[in-house]
Amino acid sequence: MAEIPTAAISRLVTYLRILEQLELQDVSRTSSTDLAERAGVTAFQVRKDLAYFGRFGTRGMGYTVPILKRELVRVLGLNRTWNVVIVGVGRLGQAIANYPGASDYQFQYVGLFDVNPDLIGTHVRGLRVQHLDTLRDFTQTQTVDMGFLAVPPDRAQDAAQSLADASVKGILNFAPTVIQPRTIERPGHTDLSDEWRGVIVENVDFLAGMKRLAFYILNPHLKDAPTPEDPA
Repeated sequence: MAEIPTAAISRLVTYLRILEQLELQDVSRTSSTDLAERAGVTAFQVRKDLAYFGRFGTRGMGYTVPILKRELVRVLGLNRTWNVVIVGVGRLGQAIANYPGASDYQFQYVGLFDVNPDLIGTHVRGLRVQHLDTLRDFTQTQTVDMGFLAVPPDRAQDAAQSLADASVKGILNFAPTVIQPRTIERPGHTDLSDEWRGVIVENVDFLAGMKRLAFYILNPHLKDAPTPEDPA
C-alpha cells in the first residue's frame, strides 16, 4: 500500500459522515462530484483518497451509499470494538464520557482515572473514577486500546507517560500542549524508550483551531486551495 497522507484519513472520516447523512435521507447512490461538493474538496481528491484503499465505485454510475459506507467503516477500523479510558474527569472529561455518539462507532469507555481525591470513587455514566496510579494494574486485566487525556496542560506529559507505561497504544490528547515521548540516548543516536514504541498520539487542540479560524476569516482566499481536476 502506498504511503497515505494523514489528511486523506481525515477526509475519509468526513466522507463517512456524509454517507451516513445520505443513508438517513434514503439516498442510495452518490458520486465523487456529490461527495466532493458536500466535503468541500474536488471530485479528483475524492477519487484519489478512495483509490488508496481499493476500487469502490463504477465509472459513470458512482457509488452505492451503503456499500461505500460499509467499506469506509472497515478501512477506518470501526467494525470492531475499541476500549477507551479517560484520564482527567473534570468538566471536559465528564463531557467526553457523556458524549452520546461514541458508542455508535464501537468506542466503549471502560475506565475513568484522575488524581483529584474529590473525584476518586465518584461515578460517571456508570463507571467509577479510579486513581491514576491504578491504571497499570487495570490494564493487566482489562484490554485498553486508547486513552483520552482531558487534564490541565502541566499534567498532560505525566498522564501520557502513565498511559504509555500501561501499554496503551493510542492517546487522544485534549490538552493544549505537545506530548513528548520518552527517549533513550544511545551511542550516535536517540531511540524511543520501550514503552513508547508503537504509541500513536493525536492532538485535539481547541485553541489552535480557534487561532486557525481567526487567520482564515481574515484570509479566506488561503483556505483549502483546490487541487486541479484530472482530465478524466
